[in-house]
Amino acid sequence: MNRPLVKAVVMGGSAGSLEALSTILGSIPAGFQASIFITVHVPSDRKNALVEVLQSKCQLEVREAEDKEPICPATVYVAPPDYHLLIEKDGTMALSSDEPVFYSRPAIDVLFESAADIYGPSLVGIVLSGANEDGANGLRAIQEAGGMVLVQDASQAYASAMPEAALAACSEARMLSVGELSEFLKSL
Repeated sequence: MNRPLVKAVVMGGSAGSLEALSTILGSIPAGFQASIFITVHVPSDRKNALVEVLQSKCQLEVREAEDKEPICPATVYVAPPDYHLLIEKDGTMALSSDEPVFYSRPAIDVLFESAADIYGPSLVGIVLSGANEDGANGLRAIQEAGGMVLVQDASQAYASAMPEAALAACSEARMLSVGELSEFLKSL
């Protein structure tokens, strides 16, 4: 069975995920056409340096998501501090200050669940290193929508709780090393 063309990739992580994101994004070729959305738990009281750090590693444009901004292919969007990032039916992004999920805003589950509703089987979801269960419910929503679900190898993650929770929630999730995740995305 042929998989549908991947239109979007969502990635989420917390403690220890910056190194994995840097490696994965650093391996993506300039011709990569899917949109990439990232939620990382960052403190709301600090400037978000993620965009600068990731841009220095990535050949694609990396920018902080803005409310009602149209989604462009071949672009990496990072959730801003203290806002949930959602994907809308009209091809834009929305930012929300709704209650935190697993004590986090932005929350991975919020991004993943909204992306699953929009992209369905054309979506890849990846849960990276982190110290809570955020992302597990969202990854299950992606699985239920027919998307592909991947998890960073928990034995190699700085914090294994998030990958382990995602694996427990998603029977079809594949556990891959950061290098294997990079190779998988390059192959899309």
